[in-house]
Amino acid sequence: MGKMTTKKQFAVIGLGRFGGSICKELYKMGHQVLAIDVRDEKVNEYAPFATHAVIANTTDEKALQSIGIGNFEYVVVAIGDDIQTSILTTLILKEMNVPNVWVKAQNNYHHKVLEKIGADRIIHPEQDMGIRIAQHLTSEKIVDYIELSEEYSIVELLATSKIQNKSLVELNVRAKYGCTILAVKRGEAVNVSPLPNELIYEKDLLIVIGHKNDLKRFEEDGM
Repeated sequence: MGKMTTKKQFAVIGLGRFGGSICKELYKMGHQVLAIDVRDEKVNEYAPFATHAVIANTTDEKALQSIGIGNFEYVVVAIGDDIQTSILTTLILKEMNVPNVWVKAQNNYHHKVLEKIGADRIIHPEQDMGIRIAQHLTSEKIVDYIELSEEYSIVELLATSKIQNKSLVELNVRAKYGCTILAVKRGEAVNVSPLPNELIYEKDLLIVIGHKNDLKRFEEDGM
C-alpha cells in the first residue's frame, strides 16, 4: 500500500463485527477515528483502535452534538439488529447536515426507509460478501468480484495459459467482448494504465470492468 497522503476524520457508530472491523482498518490506515457505541464493554474493546472512543446513545441529538459529530465528513452507522436505532441515528445525522452518512442495512425494508431519510450510501455486507463468495465458488478464474450496479461489475481474473504471451492488442478484449482491462497485476506490481503492447503472462491478474454478461463471455471464451 502507498504512503498515506491525506488523513480524514471518520466516526463509526456501532462496534459489532462489521463496525469494529471498519474502525480497526481506518485507524490502521492512519485516519482519525471516533468510535461510538452504547455498550461500555465495546467502547473499551475498540479504544486501542481509535483516536477517541466514547459511550453514547446516538438517538439523543444532544449527545451527538456534545461529541462534535457534526464536524465529521464521514459517519458510518454500523448498528446491528436494532433497526429503529439505526434509522433514528441516520435521521438525526442528516438533520445535522453530516455530508456523508453510510449505513448498514439489515433487510430491504430497512434499505427503503434509509433511502427515504437521505442515507448517502446503504451497505448490505452479508449480501455483498455472499455475491463475491458465490463468484469465487463458481469459477476458478475469478479472484475477486465487485458489483457496481445490477448490470455492471469489476472482476479480477486469473490469466490462463490460453492468453499467455499475448498482448492487449492481440486480445482485443474491448472489441470482442465489450469489456475494458483497467489494470494488470503481476506479483506485487500493479500497472494501472497498461499499454496496447503489454504482454500478458499466465497467473497475471487482470482487473476488468464491463457488463456482467460481457464479463461472463470473456471469462468463459477469452480466458
